[in-house]
Amino acid sequence: MTIPEISRRALMKGTALLFASTALARQALAQAAPSGGRLVVAADSEPKNLNPAIVASNGVFFIASKVVEPLAEASFDGKDGLAPRLATSWEGSPDGLSVTFKLRDGVTWHDGKPFTSFDVAFSALKIWKPLQNLGRLVFANLEAVDTPDDYTAIFRFSKPTPFQLIRNALPVVTSVVAKHIFDGTDIATNAANNALVGTGPFKFAEHKPGEYYRLTRNENYWEKDQPKLDEIVYRVLPDREAAGAALEADEIQLAAFSAVPLADLDRISKIDGIKVISKGYEALTYQLVVEINHRRKELADLRVRQAIAHAIDKKFVVDTIFLGYAAASTGPVPKNAPEFYTSDVATYEFNPAAANDILDKAGYIKGPDGNRFSLKLRPAPYFNETRQFGDYLRQALAVIGINAEIVNADAAAHQKAVYTNHDFDLAVGPPVFRGDPAISTTILVQSGTPDGVPFSNQGGYANPELDKIIKQAAQTIDTGARTGLYRKFQQLVVADLPLINVAEWGFITVARDTVLNVSNNPRWAVSNWGDTALQS
Repeated sequence: MTIPEISRRALMKGTALLFASTALARQALAQAAPSGGRLVVAADSEPKNLNPAIVASNGVFFIASKVVEPLAEASFDGKDGLAPRLATSWEGSPDGLSVTFKLRDGVTWHDGKPFTSFDVAFSALKIWKPLQNLGRLVFANLEAVDTPDDYTAIFRFSKPTPFQLIRNALPVVTSVVAKHIFDGTDIATNAANNALVGTGPFKFAEHKPGEYYRLTRNENYWEKDQPKLDEIVYRVLPDREAAGAALEADEIQLAAFSAVPLADLDRISKIDGIKVISKGYEALTYQLVVEINHRRKELADLRVRQAIAHAIDKKFVVDTIFLGYAAASTGPVPKNAPEFYTSDVATYEFNPAAANDILDKAGYIKGPDGNRFSLKLRPAPYFNETRQFGDYLRQALAVIGINAEIVNADAAAHQKAVYTNHDFDLAVGPPVFRGDPAISTTILVQSGTPDGVPFSNQGGYANPELDKIIKQAAQTIDTGARTGLYRKFQQLVVADLPLINVAEWGFITVARDTVLNVSNNPRWAVSNWGDTALQS
């Protein structure tokens, strides 16, 4: 399929039309899809740790979700937006102190051993709660998991925990790993963190660093007639222009997460045999944020943070860096989360003159070279847009007399520098909003997170009032009261600026027409691709 004239409006219209498809039509299409073949996909990074039970990030999920499964996955048409995976049902108690999961019978691990409730209990208590970057907050009050039989797991919490939160978190924080592989070992260094053993439709076959990951068909997968593909090969292509060229040359068949540069979409959409799709990222809203190290004396001063906020032209960022495929942010909750979003927050108009005035009055006087002070700026390497925004931010800061030295690094080095060593003053990050502020947003500003947790508050920021609201919301069962607390949370974050939210965006998938069943759930790129097929 080719889209002759592509634009953001046209893509969104296409998304709406695709949404209108019925579940029956999708099911019929999946059943009709042919079996066999190797799908070659672009991958722009090689995660240091590939275990999604420990590192719940899309860079990990992109590969690992085909091997290791969660209890439930996001769905366009399932109840509460979910489709059962390793759990077949889930029910919360009225007092918020327990959630009962019924688990799927007849599932085996890739090494042939049976999947049971003991694997779920082990994953929850030994990995999700103590080790996972997001699970440690979602499951903070989890104190026990009862396993009355092999296919029932009852999560028991020491304090009331909103069932809405647990339900929203299922696709992201509940990747289940095998107890018999990890129990009694040093979990952090277990070889299975990178040579995955799961229950998913594909088995991990090999990783050749710098070249590819290869997954092969799980012949014993529990879902009938899946997977459709024989193999998935992730070809490592850090250069996104190379990904577009490889797609045009039919060396790869699919590039997700805007792996093809936005500037190339109009041209590539006119090539016969290539389709451009905006659907499939509805539960993966990315946010462009400026992370701030509050240990730095100048940045601990709210006036400096306000001046930096005034120096950033969000409209320019949206129009020039994202070519319109984004929206300006107003705070830590994106507009496409209407249940929680509020526009009733402080605003910082683009006004370099006002920013200079704030800094002058705060006593940060320009020296003979025009600089007030210098900073180390680390743009995250994950997307072209984060790197481009890093260059823009350096220039914007120069206008107000702040000299920023850009330090680029690969993904592993960037994460270590920012989230473990705190070797940054400002960093550009792309966190993901995952449907509930408690899943992946509050962690960006809440104090007390241990060093080394990726995509968390590692800037030394601490605000007792904000921490109190986050704690209250985590234990508030009433939906209306909980929503109100998160609206107050947004107001406090934007007023105190522990970080600066700049823009929010989804992604684009570019694929050959021969790839079938693409983008058929709201987290498609990081789901299991069991029904993805190749038309010969």
